[in-house]
Amino acid sequence: MDRIPILKLGSALLVTIQVDMHDRLATALQEDLTEKIVSARAKGVLIDISALEIVDSFIGRMLDHIAAISRMLDAETVVVGMRPAVAITLVELGLSLSGVKTALNVERGMDLIRRRLIETEAADGAGDE
Repeated sequence: MDRIPILKLGSALLVTIQVDMHDRLATALQEDLTEKIVSARAKGVLIDISALEIVDSFIGRMLDHIAAISRMLDAETVVVGMRPAVAITLVELGLSLSGVKTALNVERGMDLIRRRLIETEAADGAGDE
């Protein structure tokens, strides 16, 4: 079975989905990403879906689950590259992806993750005093 690559960029993980997602691939991504967050001690997960033409309800729920799992493991999830048609479909399906931050592109998504890292480090430093 194919796997979606997960790249480590500092304290963040980058996932670029370049293939049509099917249920087994989405489930494998969730499992792989969970393991990688722990092993890499990642604080952010950026998922680029710009190549996806369609996001069905299962894939939408999977993105929401990934964000929930990431939060439990102290990592923030940002989804980037969502096409307007995909956003409309998700809303029509009633999927708000409440735990998922979104950004227009990878650069803006990484900025969100960097800001979170700075805030976390500042909070950790304040607790040390």
